[in-house]
Order: sequence, then C-alpha cells, then structure tokens
Amino acid sequence: MKKSLKNAAIVAIAVSTLGVAGQAEAFTYTVDQSATWLGFMNVFDLPSNGGAYQFGSAWGTADLTATWSSPSSLTLGTNNINDPNPYWYVGGGAPGAQGNKIMDANMYVQVADGSLSNQTVTFTGNVVANTLFGQTDSLGNAWTSVAFIKEFTSDFSSFTQTTIPLTTGTFSISKAISSNATNIVQYGFQTIGSNVWITDAAAKGNIQIQAVPEPTTMLALGAGLAFLRRRKSTR
Repeated sequence: MKKSLKNAAIVAIAVSTLGVAGQAEAFTYTVDQSATWLGFMNVFDLPSNGGAYQFGSAWGTADLTATWSSPSSLTLGTNNINDPNPYWYVGGGAPGAQGNKIMDANMYVQVADGSLSNQTVTFTGNVVANTLFGQTDSLGNAWTSVAFIKEFTSDFSSFTQTTIPLTTGTFSISKAISSNATNIVQYGFQTIGSNVWITDAAAKGNIQIQAVPEPTTMLALGAGLAFLRRRKSTR
C-alpha cells in the first residue's frame, strides 16, 4: 500500500471511532440482522373491555411478528396467536375473528454493559413501505408502529424514551444517554394493535424497513478522500 493511502486509512479509522475532538462519542445503529435482536410482548385487554394489563414476557422475534428477508431488510406485521381460545379471539379463533387482546410487540437490541453511558445514541432506517398504517380492526382499534431508543433503570422500573412513527421514508432519532453506567439502553421497534387470525394477516398489511449507511462510515470515507486530495495538491 502506498504511504498516502495508508495514512488516509488511518485518518478514516480515527475519525469514525473518535468523532470530533472535544465532543462525546456518538453511536449510530441501523437495521442489521447480525445484531442480537430480542423480543418482548406486553398483552392488554381490548379498550372496550377496560384495557387492563394482562402480562408481559420475552418472545421470539418471529412470534411478534418480525421477520428478516435479508441481513438489512426487516418486515413487521400484525401479531398472530395460533390458539382459538376465546381468551385470544372474540367468540373463538377462526378466519375473520376479532382479536381479543391488544399486543404490544417490542423488537430491540439491548446494551447493558455501560458502554453507552454519557454518549449520544442514534437509530436510523429506511421505511420502504407501510401498508399497516391506517388499518383498524372491526372494533376500530388502530395498529401503530414506532422506532424507539429507550433508557431503563437497572431494575426496569422506569425509563425515558425517544420515538418516531414508521412513516414511509428515512427516519433518524437520537437520545443522549445519562452517565449512570448501570442503566440499560434499548433501540428497536414497537408495534401495537389487536391480534389477527393468521389467514387474515396479509390483508392487514405490513411495514418493510431497510438499513441506511451509517453516518460514521460516510464521515470516515469523506475524511480519507479529503486527505488524499490534500496530499495530491502538495506534490
């Protein structure tokens, strides 16, 4: 490797990892299947039945429903319960049945090692389609979906968050994380709405999200190219 190219690579790496001098390091994340994605479901009664909280537990991401079509392309859909019990569906499960619960599906990456304390976290992606937006069930309950960054206390008793609706186009949200290294940071997606019988799911639509290039990568590339231009001009 020529010396000028080697130096440019060193500059690029330094910019991408250290950021601008005098500022806290920024961490940018996007849609990436290689990250450790987790799932958690909160279940509520329908608003017409009082909306009481029922339970919450860890779920597999595919059960939320959230599926990958490529390492950088994620699809979110309505939740489907393969159980005809009237607890889950009004009058029992069957094609066309009204879901009997509101499902709060969370798909996220969790950072609990304190490495993000006192840093700024950015989460970005590109919503290429959202056919779930505007859909309602037979009782008028709408489905909603947002991207989020959350910071929990160590016992999950409270949290702060930044969210943005998943409308078509590129989204980017940022959150300044506190200096408390015991706090837990999550970034990901939250989809809320009634459960749907599996054969009715396609008609309700879905949300397709793809990755966008990380700004730190583009900044590093730009710094390297600028260095090369300066080297060439001094020859």
